[in-house]
Amino acid sequence: MSTQYGFTFAKDRCIQCYGCEVACKTWRGGEFGVRWRRVHNLWQGRYPEVKNLSVSVSCMHCANPECVKVCPVQAIRKRLEDGIVTVDRAKCIGCKSCLKACAFGAPQFGTNGKMQKCDMCLNEADLSKGAPPCVETCPTKALQLGRMEDTEKLGTEQTIQRLLAT
Repeated sequence: MSTQYGFTFAKDRCIQCYGCEVACKTWRGGEFGVRWRRVHNLWQGRYPEVKNLSVSVSCMHCANPECVKVCPVQAIRKRLEDGIVTVDRAKCIGCKSCLKACAFGAPQFGTNGKMQKCDMCLNEADLSKGAPPCVETCPTKALQLGRMEDTEKLGTEQTIQRLLAT
């Protein structure tokens, strides 16, 4: 696969409004405690020299998703046509192997114990005509969705991993 959809995030543009998180939650009707998109506030330094930035994270629909590799029942797959990583909840056994393998903490587990996560609003938004609500809501365009090459996707994944490690 050479091109696929992917999220990018510009940390310098984020104003910590949580619009992306709220839009995802309300658009998809997520249950209490389940967050497919999360805004992480990252703090560095000591008073009085404290710095803060935020990063918006969901399933990255990775170039080489570890969750797909570790699922013992093959409930998770990466679509060849667009790179979107999906989960078949009917097949999921709730073992949480995917959560342990995911560098972004994307897999979420609701009251039924089955894995759920961002699917780029597949079946609810036409990505060829517009972005999902999390992206559309961002007032500063810090969060974007678009087609990208595998190498760009890997770079984006590494950037988010570095930010979360701070």
